[in-house]
Amino acid sequence: MVDKPLDVLNKSLNLPVIVRIRGGREFRGILLGYDTHMNLVLDEAEELNDDATVKRKLGTVILRGDNVVYISP
Repeated sequence: MVDKPLDVLNKSLNLPVIVRIRGGREFRGILLGYDTHMNLVLDEAEELNDDATVKRKLGTVILRGDNVVYISP
């Protein structure tokens, strides 16, 4: 059976994910929550450089769903 996108997000709750947003910026953090608009709450969030190294630590962040390009569990 094929999972729907929100099912995959539900399985990823409280687990590390990588999120790319428009403009090419990437973030890594623990997925605390989401809604039907794909707004995301990440804890222990870090912004990543192009080579996947940590650019800066951000703590808890909210990413607006209309800026999300992909979420990788």
